Amino acid sequence: MPDFCLHGVTYHVTSQGAGQPLVLLHGFTGSSQNWRPLLPTLIGKFQVITLDIVGHGRTASPPNEGRYHLNKVAADLIAVLDHLHIEQAHLMGYSMGGRLALFTAVHYPQRLHTLILESASPGLAVESERQERVRRDRELADWLEVQGITAFVDRWEQLPLWASQRQLPPETRQTLRQQRLQNNPVGLANSLRGMGTGAQPSLWPDLARLPMPVVLIAGELDEKFVHINRQMAGHIPTVHLNIVPGAGHAVHLERPSAFINLLKTGVYYEK
Repeated sequence: MPDFCLHGVTYHVTSQGAGQPLVLLHGFTGSSQNWRPLLPTLIGKFQVITLDIVGHGRTASPPNEGRYHLNKVAADLIAVLDHLHIEQAHLMGYSMGGRLALFTAVHYPQRLHTLILESASPGLAVESERQERVRRDRELADWLEVQGITAFVDRWEQLPLWASQRQLPPETRQTLRQQRLQNNPVGLANSLRGMGTGAQPSLWPDLARLPMPVVLIAGELDEKFVHINRQMAGHIPTVHLNIVPGAGHAVHLERPSAFINLLKTGVYYEK
């Protein structure tokens, strides 16, 4: 599928397979390439739509941080569905993509059959914590623009969040690193400023009003997000919570078979 322009930004989008539409949203520093190992299995069941979120992969990286705000990017996502003539889709988001997916579900609930969130959160409920996170994200964004993409990826890969990925084969870790290095530093920096956890409005009050089935996925080794997802599950009336043994933050990468089974099962949950 050729790239196309949405609200002034050129997006890279792919659509493969036939069946119910399933949209996959990657995390921060990722791209649609992250889903390639899963596609042979999924496209036999679904019309799988992947896209590079603004500032990532082959999608453009606008210099204006305001273009990265969740309301703008969620509107882009809906425009992708319109472009593909899809009235409703199953929407799956990982980490940053999960926060985008949840924001989209809150503001465009009529466009989703099912919401599937992997290692995602509704943001920070306490304003002082949000402001501190904004400060830290902006500091990191400024550092990234000065030091460049290689230094940033080196720093990013040392976060404790990724400790469980040491169990992965070296070639898998190298592929992931190469995917991260392909990103534009301007796009990543502005994603931190405009779409970071601090910049995201708290969606905790909206969880109880989600009308669609919601599938939550977290890896048991990712204690922070297990705690967040257990809290989320207590607020969502249509929730199915899944804690995956032996996995950390990137369940789809660390336990792909378990992730695919949850994904396939999740889209058939009844309300």
